[in-house]
This record gives sequence, structure tokens and C-alpha cells, in this order.
Amino acid sequence: MAQPRLSVRKIREVLRLRFEAGLPERQIAASLSMARSTVQECLRRVREAGLSWPLPDGLDDGVLEARLYPVDPVAPDFPLPDFARIHAELARKGVTRRLLWQEYRTAHPEGCEYSAFCDHYRRWSSTQDAVLRRTHAAGDQLFVDYAGLTAKVVDPATGEILPAQVFVAVLGHSSYTYAEATWTQTAADWIGAHVRAFAFFGGSPAAVVPDNLKSGVTKADRYDPDLNPAYQEFARHYGLAILPARVRKPRDKASVESGVLLVERWILARLRDATFFSLAALNDAIRILVAELNQKPFQKREGSRASIFAATDRPALRALPDSPYEYATWKKAKVHLDYHVEIERRYYSVPHPLIGKTVDVRLTASGVEIFHRGTRLAVHRRSSLRGSFTTTAEHRPARHQAVVELSHERLLRDAERIGPCTAAVIGQQVHGRVHPEQTLRRSLGILRLAKDFDAARLEAACQRALSLGSTSYRTLRALIQAPAQSELPGLSIPAHDNLRGPSYYQ
Repeated sequence: MAQPRLSVRKIREVLRLRFEAGLPERQIAASLSMARSTVQECLRRVREAGLSWPLPDGLDDGVLEARLYPVDPVAPDFPLPDFARIHAELARKGVTRRLLWQEYRTAHPEGCEYSAFCDHYRRWSSTQDAVLRRTHAAGDQLFVDYAGLTAKVVDPATGEILPAQVFVAVLGHSSYTYAEATWTQTAADWIGAHVRAFAFFGGSPAAVVPDNLKSGVTKADRYDPDLNPAYQEFARHYGLAILPARVRKPRDKASVESGVLLVERWILARLRDATFFSLAALNDAIRILVAELNQKPFQKREGSRASIFAATDRPALRALPDSPYEYATWKKAKVHLDYHVEIERRYYSVPHPLIGKTVDVRLTASGVEIFHRGTRLAVHRRSSLRGSFTTTAEHRPARHQAVVELSHERLLRDAERIGPCTAAVIGQQVHGRVHPEQTLRRSLGILRLAKDFDAARLEAACQRALSLGSTSYRTLRALIQAPAQSELPGLSIPAHDNLRGPSYYQ
């Protein structure tokens, strides 16, 4: 039976864990929740394709997939046996493979020969490995989860009681524990708590074992879970593996389950009657009690969490990178005709050949990175000005400035057909904006008003806008929708014989 075809993202992660992290095949399989044979198949295809790590620059996802999977495997032209039933039958005393093959051929005369029958069964059974028994070597695994109970923080302004989530991290070997309160369980708080836990431990483990929280695992699956892109990026930043626990398998994370129970009993229960007016004050109290918990002697084991951590876990942890991970969010965006993408009403340029394509955008607090098929193509400083354009000159096509000016001339000609006031307003747009693409957008929006309403009303609105000194799109639309008082029907009284006139009062 053919091995499942891996996504390119999974292939890159297999190579990273094998050649950067130096993990064995079994650990890689456990980290990515796949069969060991699938990892072996991936590495075999990489070797046969003549690739090495790190992968060559410019090798995007499409080229890599084509080199690893040049042709689709041909499905057998005979019915395959029910290997699950065969596997169960072989456990019965006296049942052999040849007997089962003979029964198979009786039911399917066109079926495969005995040697192929055995080969297919052998490949199928190799994917049914027994569950890997997890060991807790020093500095190896960190178990993380949120406590079931919440802490309380009182808003000093309103008196409202706000619940705070409690993050718990436990090192598998020493059970050395870290806890902190966060407002939410969103990805930003989830990953931020990891970063602060690493700073508390003074190093990073080889692997992190989380529960299937949506902030970390977007799609829980025993064989092929999907991690949050930011969580996966966090793992690459620290060079560690993510080993999501299986759904409804608490023994996969027994250390953190017991750690959560201790935090709830040793910390949250002791703070149940305390009043805190800020998250920082709550975390100060948690920090003191966590230190006491780690110093508390074991009942059935020599030493304490702190002493075993100092002797074994701390020396085995990996050194932290020079800078901590900066949380980032990912979005998809389509490249507009002006070779810009719109992110939160701000516009950032990309190379013009990508017009019409969908790109991946990575947003941090300070920067914007734009990727296409795994290749980073643009980096910008994040703008704080709504409606602003951030453009790199190299992203423009050749002679594009001349094309932009020609477009301005065409818009001016269209405006002159409507009227002189409209032409004057468009002229102000052309000469009053620094960025040409911004000018085009504003001018097109103004001329669109002639279709949304009519040309005469747009011309009248432009005349009033010029007198007011405000020629923005919003102003013009408002003037069209709310005509001037002078344009309303007159209220004058017509002349007739009953009017006395001013001479009557003399």
C-alpha cells in the first residue's frame, strides 16, 4: 500500500527536525503524529531527489513537491485484501498467511500472488507500530496546559470581577513548575506564556507537549494534526518539536495534569479569598506560591522540584536564542492591480508580477512580511497611518510612472466632460497627493459618483466643495446626498392685491 503523500509544509518540518534538531526517526514521527515509515519514506524521496539540508535558495513549494513526487504511484489492478481482518486472524492459533491467502484467492481469483500478498501485508503492518512509550529525560519535554479553574481580578474602575486564565508548564523530568495568569487563551497569550516560561527556566526543552487547544492546534488529528502557523513558527525559532497530546488521552500529558492539579490546590485555592486589582498583582502572588511549590520536598522522592531541576534539567536545557520570539499573525491577501495588498486599511507593495495572486502576510507589532509559495518577497515597516501606502520602488514595473501619469491625464479628460468644477477637483487630487496609486484610487472614486447619482449633481457638488475648500471623496458624496439650502424649493409669497405693502404703515 502506498505511503500517504505529505504536504510540503510537513516535508520541510521533517527535514528540519532530522538535520537541525537531530531527532531520530521515531521522535520525528511522534512530533508530527505520523507513522515512522512515513518519515522514512520522506527521507528516502529527499535522498533520491539529490536534495540536501538546508534546501537550496529559491526552491519554492511547487518545485520541491515536483521533485519529490514526479509521478503519482500506480494503483494495483487487483483488489487488495482486508489487511485489518487478516491481522486479527493471524492472532488466532493455527492461522497462517498462506491459509489466508488461499481464502483470499478463492474469493478473488484475479487477486495477487502469495509473494505480493505478503509484501502488501508487510507494508501495511509497518504502519501499525505500537504506541511509543514516552520517557522523561532531563531537559527533554515540557508539558503545557491551562488550568480548569480561573483566578479573579477586580476592575478598580467599575468593580466588575474579571476571570483570568492560569497557564501551567511542567518539565517532565523534575516536575519543576511555572504558572502565570493571562486574560485569554488566545494564540498571543498562549505563545507569550511559553516565551516567559522559557525565560523562567533559563532555557528551552527539546519538545513541548501541549493539549489540543485551538491556539496551538488548529485541527486535532491522531496522524496529521495542523498546528497554528504562529505556534509552528515559535517552534522553529527555538529549534524544538511540538508533540500534541492525543485527544482524550490524559496519560500523554500526565505530568502537566498533575501539575495543573497542584496549581489549583496549592496556589488557586490559597488565593480564592484574596482580592487583586490588576493582572500584575495576581501574577506577583502566583510567583511567590510557585517558588514555594518548587521548594516543597517530595513525599516519595529525594529532594524537591527545585533541587532536581538545578541538578539535572537546568544543565540539559538548550540555550535561548539572542532574542525572544515575537508573536506574529498570518493572513492571506490578494495582490491588487496596483501591486499592493490591503492589510487593515493600509497598503503594502509586492513585486508587480504577483498581480492577481494570493499571498501570505506575516504581521508582527513592528513589521509586515509578504510570502508567496513559501518564499519571502517583501518586508515593510508596519504603518500606523490608516489609508497609507508603503511602496518599494523595485516593486514597480518598468516605466510605470509614465503609465500612472497617462492614467491621470485620462481621468482629467473624463472629468472635463462632466464639467469645469469636476475637472478642477480631479486636478487637485492629482497634484495634492504624494503617492500616485493613492491619487488614482481617490480620483476613480470621485468619478464613480457620476454613475452612482448623475453628472449634473456631481458638478454642482464639486462647485460647492471648491468654495468650501474641501474636495475629498467623502465631502463630495455628502454634498450630493445633502443639497444646499438654496437648492430647496423657495418659500417666497407670490404678489396679489391683498398685500398691503410698506406704504400702508406710513
